Amino acid sequence: MDAMELRQLEYFLAVAEDLNFTKASRRLRVVQSGVSTAIRALEREVGAPLFQRDSRHVRLTEAGTAMLPGARAALAAARAAHDAVQEQQGQLHGEVVVGTMLTLPGIDMAAVLGRFHRENPAVRVRVRHSTTGTQGNVDALLAGTIDFALAAFARRPPAGLNVEILTEDELVLLCGPDHRLSGAGPVRLTELAGETFVDCPEGWGTRAVIDLAFDRLGISRSIPLETTDYATVAALIRQGHVISFLPAGVAARYPELVAVPVKGEPLWWNVSLASSASRPLSRAALVLMAQLRDSVRR
Repeated sequence: MDAMELRQLEYFLAVAEDLNFTKASRRLRVVQSGVSTAIRALEREVGAPLFQRDSRHVRLTEAGTAMLPGARAALAAARAAHDAVQEQQGQLHGEVVVGTMLTLPGIDMAAVLGRFHRENPAVRVRVRHSTTGTQGNVDALLAGTIDFALAAFARRPPAGLNVEILTEDELVLLCGPDHRLSGAGPVRLTELAGETFVDCPEGWGTRAVIDLAFDRLGISRSIPLETTDYATVAALIRQGHVISFLPAGVAARYPELVAVPVKGEPLWWNVSLASSASRPLSRAALVLMAQLRDSVRR
């Protein structure tokens, strides 16, 4: 496969992931017309349209969807060969794509990334925050669009993943100072069935832990408000009519809120390191994962 063909596949994958030619061209640092020309040339070679385009949307065709796994595998093999040569010369090269979450208790992600970049300046690291929480990171891992992820699992992880817990944080029940639970003493989860909650959407790690705990007791709760922004959650709790469980490390940021003791087993939320069980990782990805583990140990 010559350089032009590899470049075509790279452009195809960028557009397939972003479903937007403008965003893909920015990521590739190539003018949009160059991306469009390469895609048209690739479509002529394979004899089928790969994308459906209109004035507002870009979608993969059936042919484009069928081409994705092979394109990813071909580019991964080419990059692995290139990186192997560079590693023989004592340098790590390539790109690492990491899926992460909004909150990482016990992990200083900025410090880890800074250290990794200083030691491996030729490696490009792309950190992606999933808009659908852990479920989004799992989907990206299984689809092969990220190398590894920091995610939270309340249940057994899906088949096809390697998962190891890095840190854990207890979930704390918070209410406003004027809420009826403020100063009321310890409560059981069953006593919260009639309360109104604000929580993250389904698919987020903390939500899964709490939902599972309520499901095991055979009770449900009212969640009319969903948001992924902890500051908004705290502001809503402060108003006095909703409550929520937040990680202890997050709850500490809002001393004006009241922590309500909960009887029974505490609820724990974990941050885990997850990767594909079937797709080998580059040397750069393995080194970055090792530094994340080391940061937790220290």
